[in-house]
Amino acid sequence: MPWESACLGRSEAPPQQPEGTMLKGHLNTDRDLALCLGSPPADNCLGPEKSTGVPLNIPEKASSEDPQAKANPFTPRPPSRPRLERALSLDEKGWRRRRFQTSREDLAAQNGASPSRGSLQAGALGAPAHTCSPPCLSSSWQEIPASHGAPASAASAGERPSSWGHCVSLDPLQRDGVRSQSAPGLASRLPARPLPAMDWNVASDALRTANKVDADYRRRLHTALSRPPSPLACDSSSLRSAKSAFSLLAPIRAKDVRGRSYLEGSLLASGALMGADELARYFPDRSVALYVATWNMQGQKELPPNLDELLLPAEADYAQDLYVIGVQEGCSDRREWETRLQETLGPHYVMLHSAAHGALHVSVLLRRDLIWFCSEVESSTVTTRIVSQIKTKGALGVGFTFFGTSFLFITSHFTSGDSKVSERLLDYSKTVQGLALPKNVPDTCPYRSDPVDVTTRFDGVFWFGDFNFRLSSGRVAVEAILKQDPAASVPALLQLDQLTREMRRGSIFKGFQEPDIHFLPSYKFDIGKDSYDTSSKQRTPSYTDRVVYKSRHKDDICPLRYSSCPGIKTSDHRPVYGLFRVKVRPGRDNIPLAAGKFDRELYLIGIKRRISKEIQRQQALKTQHSSAVCTVS
Repeated sequence: MPWESACLGRSEAPPQQPEGTMLKGHLNTDRDLALCLGSPPADNCLGPEKSTGVPLNIPEKASSEDPQAKANPFTPRPPSRPRLERALSLDEKGWRRRRFQTSREDLAAQNGASPSRGSLQAGALGAPAHTCSPPCLSSSWQEIPASHGAPASAASAGERPSSWGHCVSLDPLQRDGVRSQSAPGLASRLPARPLPAMDWNVASDALRTANKVDADYRRRLHTALSRPPSPLACDSSSLRSAKSAFSLLAPIRAKDVRGRSYLEGSLLASGALMGADELARYFPDRSVALYVATWNMQGQKELPPNLDELLLPAEADYAQDLYVIGVQEGCSDRREWETRLQETLGPHYVMLHSAAHGALHVSVLLRRDLIWFCSEVESSTVTTRIVSQIKTKGALGVGFTFFGTSFLFITSHFTSGDSKVSERLLDYSKTVQGLALPKNVPDTCPYRSDPVDVTTRFDGVFWFGDFNFRLSSGRVAVEAILKQDPAASVPALLQLDQLTREMRRGSIFKGFQEPDIHFLPSYKFDIGKDSYDTSSKQRTPSYTDRVVYKSRHKDDICPLRYSSCPGIKTSDHRPVYGLFRVKVRPGRDNIPLAAGKFDRELYLIGIKRRISKEIQRQQALKTQHSSAVCTVS
């Protein structure tokens, strides 16, 4: 620290002195310094606020060996500006000396000069003075032994070496004579002008360690202030504490670790992995952001060059916590599709589970922070077209428990055909009866479950896919409605929708709801174009791709957005997605846990893809800049 501030004594009626001349002429000689050290203060030391610390040990009268101190006592006024305190505990001094030792060596190596020996920590001015610390800085009342370099007059006066009663204010710019006794040659290296004033909010760690007096002091002081303080050097640090000032992780006490039990979980246990405490840490509002998408890829091998529109829609400001993507008639290279999903979402997400059934495929991606709170993921399949060698029609279900809420995700591809409504209703019945879930993961609410309906055995159910329900009117009538204003055409089209009609009758998706539709029909488009089917078949545009949901507890699922992706044109279907907020409840630890399991190989491949594409992009930009030619006409 460039200057040192110790406590200043106060008398009842101090002589009036102009500000800024308080110490002028008083501390420039050894005689005046001895007078100052030998005079008792008139009052206890007070900082900017009234001190409430431990009473100071102040001698009742000055030493008899110094008669001049009795005749002419020195009673300096408190400084007009607060000064940074100097009192440090032994632990703090040890840590700071350890931390900044390397800094002094580095600075000396850079400038070609040895570090200054004029450190304020050397204590070359006699008994340490008690300091008045500002409220924003820490102070220590531990007694520090007097330095071996104290003046002989102070030692011979019979004063205790650790007395805090000598309140002195020593300015480095006004005590060249004092410095010259303990460290010759330092006075000539002091800066010519007063050092810049420091604000109260400046961190004191870098200022209270060593008095740098090299020629380029101010430049190095600025460098020191710009460095973040070490957690071990913080005033509140302790050898028994592992809490870091720079970490967002909550500290865990050792007794809490000893008391935690991951074998027999309890809903009310404070240390349960799936309990209320952990849930509150990650989801204070107890709701998770969920993304569900369905896409009939028409078996195309070519994938879109960019999946941002699908997974990261522009309407969502933040990415979701859980992504579930189901495809029908998926591409033949399933691994490439999963890699593209991982590459798009990036390293913040991991593939929790993926499953396939013929041309059906489901991918579940989760934020990597949350993989510890999932149970084992179970899957089951149902085939509705047995005579077909390629299973293009059927259902694939994936179920797991997240904290204390169980989820079921089903993707289906029902029978196609404008008039085959009964076949589609039969596909639905086969699916709810044939999916054998859950298997090993216990039901969170078994008394409300139905053995013949899989959708009753989970807290939250999302069913999505190509249901193939069509608009009942012909192509001409539908096109006439599409030519109207979109705000009016969509409600008119939904009046012709087969699925909406059957759901109102209760013949399909009992207990399910669908978010409000505000997008145009997702089927059937010419590949690569925005026009509906122009082939000889002239298929009627329809809402074949849908997402419906069901909750065991009322209002646990809240739909936020329901839309399609018109920019993805590699198939005759447009992807359809939904954004939801789902309420999550605390659970028990006595379930089969996934224990952080995910597809590690896919995760690494996705990261490498992102890196290689970024390198290619930068090289392309560099080539573009280097090939640019400036012409002057």
